[in-house]
Amino acid sequence: MADHQPDLVADARAELGVSTADMRDANRRWQAMARSPRARPGTGRYRSVLGPPEATAPRRIGDLDCEALLWPVPLWPDLRFEVLTAPNGAVWNEWLVRAPGHPSPKPTATAQLRPWSCTVDEVARAFAPATPLEGSAPTRWRLAFTAPPEPGAPARRHVADFTWGLLQGVGEAAEAPPR
Repeated sequence: MADHQPDLVADARAELGVSTADMRDANRRWQAMARSPRARPGTGRYRSVLGPPEATAPRRIGDLDCEALLWPVPLWPDLRFEVLTAPNGAVWNEWLVRAPGHPSPKPTATAQLRPWSCTVDEVARAFAPATPLEGSAPTRWRLAFTAPPEPGAPARRHVADFTWGLLQGVGEAAEAPPR
């Protein structure tokens, strides 16, 4: 997230009492665990680092059945780190989502889309139909959408960037993405 929002990351580090060196060390350890040939399969690596999940729930996405595992996030009490798994335990996705029982923001204009204010799902629902686009890394997503026009202006296509499922920024699309 520091690539997109270095000032917000610095504020978050200060709030958590973590130095830059601590942050880099935590990232190094996470990357080593995630990429190790001896890493525990499936959710084992998350459980070994994060402990038992706060909650698990069956989830159906289209015609796919999966399980959602949720862990609290100290910096954002209204978010959860979610890991979605296949019936065989393989990890399909990992990102931040709104915690059950916490109200989701309902933006109606791009000016309301501030960094770290919304998740992928919240932006996709607010500006449906949104088109998923490939991100620049496995933990990054992009959504293209048409924002409602401002009075007297035409509707414009926008692209929202997300890291770990959390909004990092929104810009005007250079051109309409393929459908």
